[in-house]
Amino acid sequence: MKIAIIGSGGREHAITATVSKSSVINEIFCIPGNAGTSKIATNIEMDINEFDKLHKFIKDNSIDLVVVGPEQPLVNGIVDYLEKFDIKVFGPNRIASQLEGSKIFTKKLCKEYNIPTANFGIFENKIDAKKFLENTKYPNVIKADNLAAGKGVYICNNEQESFMAVEEIFDGKFGEAKNVLIEEFLKGEEMSYFIISDGTTIKSFETAQDHKRVLEGDNGKNTGGMGAYSPSRLISNDLEDKILSKIIKPTLKGLSNLGTEYKGFLYAGLMIVENEPYLIEYNVRMGDPECQTILPKLKTDLVEIIEACCNKKLEDINIEWTNKKSLCVVLCSKGYPDTYQKNILINNLENFTLDENNFIFHAGTKKENEKIYAIGGRVLNFISLSDDFLQARDDVHQCIKKLDWDGGFYRGDIGFKVIDK
Repeated sequence: MKIAIIGSGGREHAITATVSKSSVINEIFCIPGNAGTSKIATNIEMDINEFDKLHKFIKDNSIDLVVVGPEQPLVNGIVDYLEKFDIKVFGPNRIASQLEGSKIFTKKLCKEYNIPTANFGIFENKIDAKKFLENTKYPNVIKADNLAAGKGVYICNNEQESFMAVEEIFDGKFGEAKNVLIEEFLKGEEMSYFIISDGTTIKSFETAQDHKRVLEGDNGKNTGGMGAYSPSRLISNDLEDKILSKIIKPTLKGLSNLGTEYKGFLYAGLMIVENEPYLIEYNVRMGDPECQTILPKLKTDLVEIIEACCNKKLEDINIEWTNKKSLCVVLCSKGYPDTYQKNILINNLENFTLDENNFIFHAGTKKENEKIYAIGGRVLNFISLSDDFLQARDDVHQCIKKLDWDGGFYRGDIGFKVIDK
């Protein structure tokens, strides 16, 4: 069986590494992939939003299954496009992908189906937004209504910060945003909850807690994610029941009433307030770095799970996980999430011999003339499985120190709420 994985980040390397273990896979293509995927797959340099070229490559190479990693092609309708040609593709269609593509689409769905979320206002221009802000409570949350690679969110403590956020969003800092969303600030603890769905059956796909802020102690600017751990310290049977009954199932019902179904991974970013879940946002794919944190715990064949989803047979699959704790630390280029240098050589990566409990997944890397270079802000993901989070974090730190790359930095306190409490 031949499989193509769309994307180039740490999430896609983790997916590639996981499917490479499957006995039914004999060839993997990563489009475009990175230096890490090049070891276990054939990287194909191609724009993932040029669907005609993707289709031609998939047909010419008789690819049996396509797995879409990132959100942009999903929101752009890659699943609808490929399915027209009877290509088996894993991921939600264009309508369902609006859960991530438009925060306002999701907020309106929440309102209609009584899904718990922060109170909000939607504004089409700077004047109306600023007028509303003159009477708002602080802190508040301001979001761009488009895909912003996890960065189009501001937590504002006063009117000056709020006005600046509105100005930057409407001035195109995160791409074109026709609307801005202003929300009340929910005080609680964030959690990532994942499901997998075939359009009819849904199954839990583990939990994680992500660290978005660039500085230790969860301070500084928002990033795409500095690290994560799994499972979440907050999860319990009672909380999971609430998440499914109050948030996930009403959302899928809302999509069904719009004439569509949800197929693929769905990631609910939640705020847990006194053991009650509130929806912050949806992502229509696995999170990054949550994916890198969760997949090493998976015992069931990932290809078997994805195939079952594509064939509407997820009900027949028993998804099994190791009981170990997992912790991921992201090694970033100095300067991230602001300006950072690119094409920085990374030595020593070839010297690593990793055991079954330790992993390195590449993100912003490329391979050129047998050498590996950092080309992105988030460069490498170091993951360790252990019986306890402290040991996992210590093992990750040892690996990063062994790499000894002076072009990077990382947060040394990932998991501090569960480790250092």
